[in-house]
Amino acid sequence: MNNEQLSPSDDQWQAIINNKHQADGNFWYGVTTTKIFCKPSCPSRLPKRDHVVIFDDPHEALQNGFRPCKRCRPLDRIVSNQVWIAEINHVLQTRFVEKLSLTELANLVHGDSSYLRHTYKKITGSTPQQRLTEIRLENARKLLESKMYSVSQVGIKVGIPNIAYFISLFKKQYGQTPLQYRNRFNLDNN
Repeated sequence: MNNEQLSPSDDQWQAIINNKHQADGNFWYGVTTTKIFCKPSCPSRLPKRDHVVIFDDPHEALQNGFRPCKRCRPLDRIVSNQVWIAEINHVLQTRFVEKLSLTELANLVHGDSSYLRHTYKKITGSTPQQRLTEIRLENARKLLESKMYSVSQVGIKVGIPNIAYFISLFKKQYGQTPLQYRNRFNLDNN
């Protein structure tokens, strides 16, 4: 990627905003926050302009670590579900603190929410929401072991700000409340 191609020109940005099919094949754009690249005509949610980089060739995007959009198929072929699931898992792992609805997750990985849920469950055996909860609780356990934060602070730090709900989820997953877990961990490690 050379420096002149980093951000979109005004014409390129207008083509992206307006989903111009006529611009397809002239350039491709990548979204730096998701590492996904698209055709200008992609119907996915419009990214922020300062998160967009322009590529003259789709293979240039691949070489720079971007993956093709599942929605617009910039390589004119279907993106494998395994690649898509890996991207979904990456988003879940790196953004678990955020309020991630299924719709928001689908927007981030450029897919349809019902298809995403169906495909994810078919391949992994759980829903994206179930995996998100697992990730949050795994991180909560680590924070509880560190003794740096109160139980309510831990819930907030892992994206579950409702303390009663956090305690309920934690107890269901680990068979004890967060405070019981912390106390037992401290006894076992002293």
